[in-house]
Amino acid sequence: MNRAREPLRLKPNLKQLIAPAAVGLILFLLFQVFPSANTDSTEMATPDIISKAQAQQAASRFAQEHLQFSAAEAEETLITYQSKSELYGYLAREKKLSEYNKTFEAKYPYDVYRVRFSEPGGDALNVDVHMQNSGIVGFSYDFARSSYDRIELNKGKVQKQMLLVVEDGMTLADKQQLAEPWLKRAGYDISHLKLVTREGEPRLKYVDPETKIGDSVLELRFTFEHGKLRSYEPSFSIPAAHSAYVNKQTQDATLLTLAGYGLFTLILGILAIVYSVKTRAYTSFKRGLFLSALLFVIQMLNTYNLVPVFKSEGMSSTGILGMMIFYAVYSLIFSALLYFSLVGGNGLWQKEDGLNPWPRAKEAGYGRYVLDSMKLGYMWAFILLGVQSLIFIVLGLTLNTWSTTDATQSPYNMLYPWLFPLMAWFAGISEEAVYRLFGIKMVKKIVRNTFVASLITSLIWALGHTLYPIYPVISRPIELVIIGLLFSYIFLKYGYLAAMFSHVIFNSILMGLSLVMLKDTANLLIGVFYMVLPGIVAYLIYRFNPTKKEKPYVTTPPYEVH
Repeated sequence: MNRAREPLRLKPNLKQLIAPAAVGLILFLLFQVFPSANTDSTEMATPDIISKAQAQQAASRFAQEHLQFSAAEAEETLITYQSKSELYGYLAREKKLSEYNKTFEAKYPYDVYRVRFSEPGGDALNVDVHMQNSGIVGFSYDFARSSYDRIELNKGKVQKQMLLVVEDGMTLADKQQLAEPWLKRAGYDISHLKLVTREGEPRLKYVDPETKIGDSVLELRFTFEHGKLRSYEPSFSIPAAHSAYVNKQTQDATLLTLAGYGLFTLILGILAIVYSVKTRAYTSFKRGLFLSALLFVIQMLNTYNLVPVFKSEGMSSTGILGMMIFYAVYSLIFSALLYFSLVGGNGLWQKEDGLNPWPRAKEAGYGRYVLDSMKLGYMWAFILLGVQSLIFIVLGLTLNTWSTTDATQSPYNMLYPWLFPLMAWFAGISEEAVYRLFGIKMVKKIVRNTFVASLITSLIWALGHTLYPIYPVISRPIELVIIGLLFSYIFLKYGYLAAMFSHVIFNSILMGLSLVMLKDTANLLIGVFYMVLPGIVAYLIYRFNPTKKEKPYVTTPPYEVH
């Protein structure tokens, strides 16, 4: 890290980093990228995904031929990606994905396109379409004045009685009469199915005892409303022990996120405001405004990008507007956290150590400094990707770590998937400012040890990622504490920009790959563009800050060492 009031000079020995960076990149390709193309281990069982337009055509044809519903009458058609994450997670945990994909996935997929036809009166028809073969998987009606979904959130006898009322007094025989044509159409021999619903119970469920994988068995589920069939869904069951495990892990993750991440990040934010004021003679309140505004814009673009997710959950236009307002307030708060972390962090390092962790644009050597920081960023990003790959291997061998799907974060559910990798800049800029630039120095004032301060701030940062669908939930904190310590090393040795570029590039490669995996030319090119974008940005800054235009920056007053 450079000293204050001295020309900027980054002296990275890139030649020493080439070998570990190459090894890291190879490990990443071998253990993360290439396996993603293996159909046995991916979310999709084959690489050939139909388009949303093809899914809509298949759903429209089915609705007209079998439900006497004309898609032409629909006021709006929404197509989203839906995933049975519990089923996928169970298969992943039990290492049965390969067997399932080969045997059952073609007829009972865990990933589908859901085509939602909304009618003017508020009613809607949902048709689930297989993402590879265009087969119809199931369907359901959402009636405008229905309370069915709300009732299902209740438990016990209250739910049972209310559902029976909604079904309008249907007997078990009535339900079987409506369900049997669908079973025959799907090719089931009803005599081989086991009826598990009893008279006086809501819904209707058959089980095929001969069709199972592990402790999961095929279930054919029907629901009813106002004397009519409301939905039909064939799917494999989730063992109760697995559901209980996931629920407990989710509760633990929520507690760790709120108490470990949320509370301590709030404390850091308050301290950042305090020390921005206390070190105002060594920093500038004009700095950080652009980055904070950029952070706000990226966050709001990402929220807008998720509108299809909100709609798929049945949210009204008013509800979506309310959600946008909520995220706008949240984004403003987070942008303020970034702003004061930049100002306060820079002031603390300058005042107490005479160091310059975040140089100004017109300091001598700034253009070259940014360019060298970017080069370091790529080298360290490759190293970090390799380290991450090794961590995944070790966690898999020791903790049997596994993950599942999350439809809410899938590019398939975004208005503009090409906007998604912008979140790499959001994370890199904000997290390196809060947990490294400000956090390390602030915590060191308390614990008096740089490594312990780096460990504590890395742990706070890591706990903010526990709600990702990776289990056991302790897996992600273990991984990210190690990654966080490496980011801390980069920051302490080279400064904020090198750490920020390392983080942005690390995330840009991972997020860019998510676009590449969509397997169409446009998204492939956009994904690659995001991977090289940090290099483009750094080069443009370098070109617009030539040596002859650079001016030395003198701090006032001169720095003090305490």
